Amino acid sequence: MAGGKMVAAQRDAWLVFEDEAGQTLRPPKARTWGRRGHTPVVPVSGKGSGRISIAGLVCVKPGQRSRFIYRTIVHRGRKGERRSFSETDYIRLLDAAHQQLGGPIVLCWDNLNTHVSAAMRQLIAARDWLHVIRLPAYAPDLNPTEGVWSHLKRSIGNLAVQGVDHLQATVKHRLKRIQYRPDLIDGFLAHTGLMLESDSARRR
Repeated sequence: MAGGKMVAAQRDAWLVFEDEAGQTLRPPKARTWGRRGHTPVVPVSGKGSGRISIAGLVCVKPGQRSRFIYRTIVHRGRKGERRSFSETDYIRLLDAAHQQLGGPIVLCWDNLNTHVSAAMRQLIAARDWLHVIRLPAYAPDLNPTEGVWSHLKRSIGNLAVQGVDHLQATVKHRLKRIQYRPDLIDGFLAHTGLMLESDSARRR
């Protein structure tokens, strides 16, 4: 990751960490209160199917407010429906982040097949503002976006939704809360042990 921070500093770029998560209609289990001797039961509707895929970007830069940018895709279990983000979906998210951040991006992500495909390499090569660094295999502790997913799972623990559209609306609401808390995003970065240095700190 030292190389990523160095490239970001040289390009005056945002350091952006990407990761994906998914959520089905079955809520994550969480601790809750209950009467002694009576195990709390959360009723989950057996009607309907589907899941939500989320791609998120934790965006950091010395001297700037940390950002979280995301996109969701609803999977309704229809025949022939793609069950994950495509190369086009990823590049649209990165294009939107470039517009919002107003500067070049050094992207850190894992070796997911879609991330390293020939189509993805072509899309990346066509964008001179985008530089990609691959995270080591099996190193989720280096990606602050993992902290976002952990926080999200806790916030929807034991939540029984009425359907996939209700699930998507709930997930978006929880993620929007995170977007308005740059201190929380900084905490996710700090938890990885990675630190950003300002220009003045590097010159000392």
